[in-house]
Amino acid sequence: MNLELTEEQDMIIGMVRKFVREEILPLELDLDPDADELERDDRERLIEKTKAMGLYGLDIPPEYGGPEIDLVTRTLMAVEMAQHRAGLYSPCYGTFGGAGLAQLFEATDSQKEKYLYPTLRGEKRGFFGLSEPSGGSDPARAIQTKAVREGDDWVINGSKLWISGADRANFGLVFARTDSDKGRNGVTCFIVDTDTPGFHVRRVVHTLRSAHYATELQFVDMRVPDENILGEVNKGFAIANDRLTRQRIPYAAGCIGVAIKAQEMALEYVPQRETFGAPLSSRQAIQWMLVDNEIDIKQSLWITVEAAAKAERGENFRKEAAMAKLVATEAGGRVVDRCMQMFGGLGVAKDLPFERWFREMRIRRIGEGPSEVQRHVIAREILGASLR
Repeated sequence: MNLELTEEQDMIIGMVRKFVREEILPLELDLDPDADELERDDRERLIEKTKAMGLYGLDIPPEYGGPEIDLVTRTLMAVEMAQHRAGLYSPCYGTFGGAGLAQLFEATDSQKEKYLYPTLRGEKRGFFGLSEPSGGSDPARAIQTKAVREGDDWVINGSKLWISGADRANFGLVFARTDSDKGRNGVTCFIVDTDTPGFHVRRVVHTLRSAHYATELQFVDMRVPDENILGEVNKGFAIANDRLTRQRIPYAAGCIGVAIKAQEMALEYVPQRETFGAPLSSRQAIQWMLVDNEIDIKQSLWITVEAAAKAERGENFRKEAAMAKLVATEAGGRVVDRCMQMFGGLGVAKDLPFERWFREMRIRRIGEGPSEVQRHVIAREILGASLR
């Protein structure tokens, strides 16, 4: 695998890096340390900049108006876009746009007119409703929400948990069991309008994430027309799983970006701080922390880029995506933790971004499939059918 950047990749990465350092970092000086949104004027101004750069609408296929960027380049962009305080969960505060619910690209023409295109234009918001109180690590088998066919409608009863943005959404993708005997092959995806009778946001759930919360949903005799099925009956989990596997790559890349920024800050700080008459950088304990950081960063980056390269070539990348997600989230947490230690009291103060990264990085080991599940995925891939 050639790890050298192409001329085009070098140009794009340079543009994104400059954007973060000249536009995002200065704005964060005046934002609340837990902010995840920009002021409207700043957001609109920066969106115009990313459009002028030809990079607005990331992850949107070119035929729908997005930039034509391969997954390796997209992964390297994600590394750069995360290098600021809110970078883990709000990279560049959304000013590069995005595909939103990418599953909608597989919708019917009428579904695209009603849901996809308004979402791409910023007129509608959607949510992704997969996880349930019964479990999220094996959602296909844990799904207990049921949909029963009645005439031209499906009647849905059940609940969802850890659903981001459902209280502010116009619609959502809800995965429900339509065949109790088929496991992951008995799940169907429904497009559900949030004003549908029987749709309830039960409560919000606050987590370690800054300025963010998830929701718990309940469905009581909620009727959804048959035309709102996304894909085919009993094949909904495949729609979810394919996208989730691909999403793990930029998810890992964001962790690497934060680790790189934390290491950069530490390398600037430790030569300046003196302890007992000598720079902190002269202490072997500090040097070894920095070395371990560098190894964690490089290892994570190479594994993640390999996953992106295999996916881009159309090869099976399930194992590599799981490895990237596992290694980058755990290594990123170690890097941030070491840097906090090097900064001492400043490391845990809200003056610097470490404490926010520390909290949010901890979630990354759970979100998009916890570390234990990634290890299980990898084991199944390397052992083959014996574990299936």
